[in-house]
Amino acid sequence: MPLFFSDPEVAAALDAPATVAAMREALLAAYAGRLVAPPRAAAPLGGGRMVLTAGHLTGEWYGFRSYDTFGHPESAQVVVLHDGRTGAVRAVAVGEELGSRRTGGLGGVAVDALARPDAATLGVIGSGGQAWTQVWAAAAVRPLREVTVHSRSAARREAFAARVRAELGVPARAVDSARAAVRDRDVVVLATTAVTPVLDAADLAPGTHVNTVGFKQVDRHEFGADLLDAADLLATDSPAQAAAYDPPMLATLPGYAGRLRDLGAVLAGAVPGRTGADQVTVFCSTGLAGTEVFLLDRLVRVGAAVV
Repeated sequence: MPLFFSDPEVAAALDAPATVAAMREALLAAYAGRLVAPPRAAAPLGGGRMVLTAGHLTGEWYGFRSYDTFGHPESAQVVVLHDGRTGAVRAVAVGEELGSRRTGGLGGVAVDALARPDAATLGVIGSGGQAWTQVWAAAAVRPLREVTVHSRSAARREAFAARVRAELGVPARAVDSARAAVRDRDVVVLATTAVTPVLDAADLAPGTHVNTVGFKQVDRHEFGADLLDAADLLATDSPAQAAAYDPPMLATLPGYAGRLRDLGAVLAGAVPGRTGADQVTVFCSTGLAGTEVFLLDRLVRVGAAVV
């Protein structure tokens, strides 16, 4: 009988160090060709779409994640893990927690690989679930000394800062502007639903590493070309997915596409990462396909499921 995970079981079983470690393994497996992870597919259904991402860790498992864009209040993502030898369904996860932690874990790998080794301050624009898991994962790879957070809602940013203090044990404060959030920070996280830039790259200090999680296409983007121009190094978790965006992703336009590195290749030592303390590095997260299934397999391995 397949194992079943809901959000509470995922949250109880997946801590940040284990999630970051799993996502590092996934990126290396994708770079080596062991994790087959094609770009996402979508089926228009009139008023919304069903979106599917799939992955196959050769010889071990295959599976998929599905979600919709109808905007219904009880809509939830579904992740299904199949045994790679028999085809049997081994596990199913329903909810948002697995995907959110997956994205945070990928961001944590990027911080670990690209931020300065002595990075200790983090500024975040955004105060939702994706912003939280980015900070949660970053705190697992760097000994954070302070977090600053800005979002449009004063109440939500104050609550976010309080959660960082309570759950991560890191000093945190809400600030009233994006500039105040990112100024003099070692690491910056953009995790918003904004369709126009929320960041002025001129506010970044030399040596800053930036994780971008939200919209990043030509028709809607939480950062502008000024960030890409300021970057000494651009990286993504899936060059194939980055190239498949329609409308195109800013970082795949002429002038940037040739500079966009595969984070898996950086981890494998095939291409250089940061080479200087004053370099600005930018990670454009696309959500490598198959990584939710990779994380679900990890959950099954630790045996924390509810049957």
